Amino acid sequence: MANSSVLIERIGGSAVITLNRPAVKNAIDSATADAIAVALRTLRADEEVLAVVLTGAGGDFCAGGDVKGMGAGERTVEQRRAGMSRYRELAQAFMALDKPLIAAVDGVAFGAGLSMALFADIVLVSTRARLAMVFHRMGLVPDVGAFFNLPRIVGLQRAKELIYSAREFGADEAVRMDLALEALPPEALLPRAMELAGSFEGTSPIAFSLSKRALQASLQGDFDTMLEMEASSQAIAGSSAYVRESIRRFGAKEPAQFRWPRRG
Repeated sequence: MANSSVLIERIGGSAVITLNRPAVKNAIDSATADAIAVALRTLRADEEVLAVVLTGAGGDFCAGGDVKGMGAGERTVEQRRAGMSRYRELAQAFMALDKPLIAAVDGVAFGAGLSMALFADIVLVSTRARLAMVFHRMGLVPDVGAFFNLPRIVGLQRAKELIYSAREFGADEAVRMDLALEALPPEALLPRAMELAGSFEGTSPIAFSLSKRALQASLQGDFDTMLEMEASSQAIAGSSAYVRESIRRFGAKEPAQFRWPRRG
């Protein structure tokens, strides 16, 4: 990509997005936010990409917004609201990604960095990870979708405590509150993320996309709405070539197309 603050690497059917501003702990400025959104949209459109890993360079995930570039007092409220449009677009690009997203969180994941990790289907943290919704330390409020995602992951009361206190917490607590799935030694973090990403090879992209969309809607939809979504999604998935091949393999006693974890 043209913006070297965000790198994309293809490894088999997986793609790795690396935030690449290690001198500032991968803090996000405007150009970086735009580049991440472009990367997500590009990978979503690439049919050869089956899973995406999001990580940071230099031993840190992301320190949040680039505070030095924020400025203070020189813009009106209306101008600042308009400036937030790029972060809305970033959140929308994360939400629109209908492929497996795995966040490999090492070092700091503060503010918007933690907000981005919350979009992942699976969050892995290193044992030296330090996480915080730091916004209130600066007199700001959470952004990049955190008001939506955090309560749905950790519950409303815990989300309030993390946002109001702006306190730091570590890997073990992140796992205990279901914000992360696993805590791993730093050297094992990215290999485990790639292992999980590789395990999605062979899955039905249609079934995964439909399931992810339904799960995103599940906490807002009522029972009948979710049953309707279930019926529509199953009808679409059941009409796919993938299902026809799965039925053929079952009848022929051949290995299934998808096994978790991947074997061989």
